[in-house]
This record gives sequence, C-alpha cells and structure tokens, in this order.
Amino acid sequence: MSVVHVVRLVGATLVALLLAACGSQLDPGTVADVNNNGAEAQAGAPGGDGAGVAPVDGASVDGAAGQPGADPGAAGPGNAPGAGNGPAGSGGGGSKGSGSATGGIKAGSCAGFKNQKGITDKTITLANISDISGPVPGIFESAQQATRAYIEYFNSQNTLCGRKLELVNLDSRADAGADQQGYVKACDQAFAAVGSMSAFDSGGAATATSCGIPDIRAVSVNPERAACKSCFAAYAIRANLIPDSASKWFAQKFPSSVKNAAVLYINAGAAPVNSKSMAAGYEKGAGWKVTYLQGIDVAEFNFAPYVQQMKDKGVKAVAYQGPYQNSVKLQQAMQQQGFKPDFFLQDPTIYDKRYIEQAGSLAEGSYIYSANDLFENKNNAEIQLYLSYLQQVKPGAIPNYYGLYAWSAARLFVEKSLALGGKLTRASLVQALDATSNWTGNGAHTPMNIGTSATPPCLKVAQYKGGRWQQVSPGNYMCGRVVNSGIGG
Repeated sequence: MSVVHVVRLVGATLVALLLAACGSQLDPGTVADVNNNGAEAQAGAPGGDGAGVAPVDGASVDGAAGQPGADPGAAGPGNAPGAGNGPAGSGGGGSKGSGSATGGIKAGSCAGFKNQKGITDKTITLANISDISGPVPGIFESAQQATRAYIEYFNSQNTLCGRKLELVNLDSRADAGADQQGYVKACDQAFAAVGSMSAFDSGGAATATSCGIPDIRAVSVNPERAACKSCFAAYAIRANLIPDSASKWFAQKFPSSVKNAAVLYINAGAAPVNSKSMAAGYEKGAGWKVTYLQGIDVAEFNFAPYVQQMKDKGVKAVAYQGPYQNSVKLQQAMQQQGFKPDFFLQDPTIYDKRYIEQAGSLAEGSYIYSANDLFENKNNAEIQLYLSYLQQVKPGAIPNYYGLYAWSAARLFVEKSLALGGKLTRASLVQALDATSNWTGNGAHTPMNIGTSATPPCLKVAQYKGGRWQQVSPGNYMCGRVVNSGIGG
C-alpha cells in the first residue's frame, strides 16, 4: 500500500498492500450483478447490513452516488446538505435519513445502558491511533482529521443514549512498538478505537485482542491485524485474493499491451509479496503477461535503469505501486528517456492533489483503480459531506483515501452503537460488526464485507485527463471474479 515518501521505510511497507486490498472472500456470484442491486441492507436492521441488499434512500450501487457519463465537476466544501450550515434536519445532513449522522437507523432502546470502560454519564471516549510523527510526519493525519470530522458532525445533532462522543488522538509513530503502546492506552481509556491507520498495525493487534476493544480501522495493513478477533476495517486486505474487474477492463481496452506489462514496486516490508500476488492475479484472472516484475530499493533515487529495462523488453503497459513522490520520479525518468507505455496504472493512494501538483503535465493520462467514489462527484452526498466537515475541522486539509475510509469507520461505529442502544458493550459491538456485510459508508465506497475483513471484487477506473480526474469505466463499479493468486495467502 502506498502512502507518501519515496525514501521512507514506512511508505515502502505500505506500497503494494493497497492493491492487495482489492482481494475478497465474497462469493463472486453474490456480487457479480451488484450494479443492479442496492448497496446496503434496510436501515434499522438489527446487527447491521447483512440482512439484505435493499436500496436505502437512493444509496444503491448505481444510485445517486454517481451516474455513468455524468460530469461531476469540482468538489469543494459547503456542498453537503445539512453539513453544519443550517438547522438539524435540513437537507440530507439533518437528523433523519441515511445521510444523517445517525444513518437513519432505528435506535435501540437505551433501557439498561451501563457506564463501562470509556463511558461516563456524559461521554463515550473513542481513540484514534495513527502514524502522525516518525519518519514521515503527518503521514496518516488525514485519518485523525476525518474521524474528528465525523464525531463533530454527530455531536452537532445527536447523542448516543445521552452521551456525546469524545476523541483521544494517539500517535503510533510508524512503529509497531508505538502502535502497541497506543493500544495499551486505548484499552484503558477508551470504549473503542475508530478510524486508526498505521503502517505497522501489527504492533497493537495482540493488545486489542486481549482487551477486546472494538477496533474499527480505516484500513488494515498487516496479517496480524486481520487475525485480531476484535479488529475490523472499512477497507481490509487479503494479500492472495485479487479482483479481476479492473485488470479485465484494461485487457479489453489494451489487448496487446497487457501481454507485455511491467509491475514495479518498493522492495521493502510486505510490498514484494503483495506486488507478486497482484501480478500473478492479473495473469491468472485477466490474461496479462508480466514480463518485468521489479522491486526498487527504498533509498533509490535513480529510476533510469528501470526505465531502460522496460524499453529493452518492449514493455507496453506499466503498473506501479508506490507513493506519489515515487510515481513522479518514475514518470520523470520515463519522459527523459522517451519511454511512453500505452497506459500507466497506479494505486488509488496517489489520488491526492499533491500528486497532481508535483507531477504537473506528467500526470496527464494516468490511471487509477478505486473502490471508492471520486471527490469530484457532486452527486454523491456522502462524499460531499466528508469534504465539507473536513474543512470545518481543519481548513485547508487535503482529502484522501485514508481520510475517506476513516470517515466511513466512524459512521460504522455510530450506526452499530445506536442500534444496540442499552445493549451496547465492547462484546456486543464486536458481535454486531462481525455480522456486518455490504457496508458502503452510505454510498462513499463499494460494498465491504466487514465481518470477514475482506474487500469485494468491485472497482472503478479513473483517469486524469484534461486537468481533472474522471471515471472512465462503465457503470458505477465494475464487479467480477476474485482470483486466488496463490501468493501471500
């Protein structure tokens, strides 16, 4: 999974994990026709979204969250209905409906509600443990910003059985030991952990399991976290399971190009196994032929030899898993050597305006795959709500992939906790999360199977073209098979 800095071990550890996050254990037959089905179960269903996939207030997969062929225009703060600019209940962001801070769910009776770890008569304390300092300062600050944004959205209009939500921010410092220390504090001080994001999230996994704290992460990275019994993620990772929807789309659009493709990645941490799994999955699932599979050292600054290798092999398509700074360096080297593949594919973590600022004209024509909607889509009320509240809590903050999934994680906590009402405990919340499937964060992303910690095989493809990102794949999300690469399982 990629994040931000080219020469940092933390970024290297994350580089290819994101691509592997597209794997899933969902039965492909249940999602292959998801474009014609609703995204979430009926609001108010006890325990969560697993009861069905009926549309809710237009939040179907092909519903209001983005229509094919539409020009979404530029996103910006202030476009979200009821996003703190009017009385509660105004527009789609008031106290009712799926777009509200409660998700429109039927709240459980508060009878029998008990104070417990992290809960007092007035507050419910949540913890966010994310990499803020360390080798890359601020690397996952967006996760804490988004979690805070949703909490402020909720607190502006609601309580949970008379309690307001409070957030404690802890710094995992891009270090497994610090992540473990953060979860020791969270276990003692907070009722649950929400929206956390760490490159080394293996550190606190055993601690979270032992104390039973519900841990609803933005994204899970390492296998140890996936194995944690009380840990979940708005977007999780199974390294050996690769969806074929995006790779097949490229195979249809560039049939000869994918027969001579390169996959490059940062050679550190879990990146090699995840990139190798992705390459094998693309070959097995979509008929690609990866003729150049190459890791790049963490401290590498000269990308010219890798470009020369691709030229010598006649490579026609390039898939690169790396931080946006690495992407820019690679694209600069390609331009300098006159190497222009038929397409250049990157993971969605470079969907960040800082990439565009650094890449300039080099960004033109670049592709990404994505399991979430684009920030440019003004028709997606949930996306616009995230953008609006993000600016309210941190003017000038840059929205990104990690922040969006932290926002979704916070919504997930709120909806499940409200439904439980007086039955809310750490154990009951974990049980409710374990039974949750088809979670879309109110249309912010493709349906996620929260309980199995595996992501569905549904993606969209976007391209930076004419100065803006625009979806180029058909429908809202393309869904297909999930391929077991046989690597990293």
